[in-house]
Amino acid sequence: MEFEQLKHFATRHDNFEVRVITHSGSHCYQVELEDMEGGRHLLTRRGKPTVFRSLEDVYLELQRAGIHRAFLVQHVPQDEVIGRETHYHDPLTSRMPLVF
Repeated sequence: MEFEQLKHFATRHDNFEVRVITHSGSHCYQVELEDMEGGRHLLTRRGKPTVFRSLEDVYLELQRAGIHRAFLVQHVPQDEVIGRETHYHDPLTSRMPLVF
């Protein structure tokens, strides 16, 4: 989903979730939107996934689109390595609310 599509979507819909995705030990972030039908869309620029270097950059871009809430999702590969069940979509263990 290109930035202009995200901006247009945010003005017309109110039932969606924005996730800021990172991996443990990384300082790079991607933005994903999940719509009410369960479709997931990565924020792209000219057809390629947009990668942000800081949370501040993410906040500024989302604010430009009219979005002021998101969830930070941090993937922790150690869970998979030691055989523990991953809980990427469990809001109590994997997502942190962001308000900006």
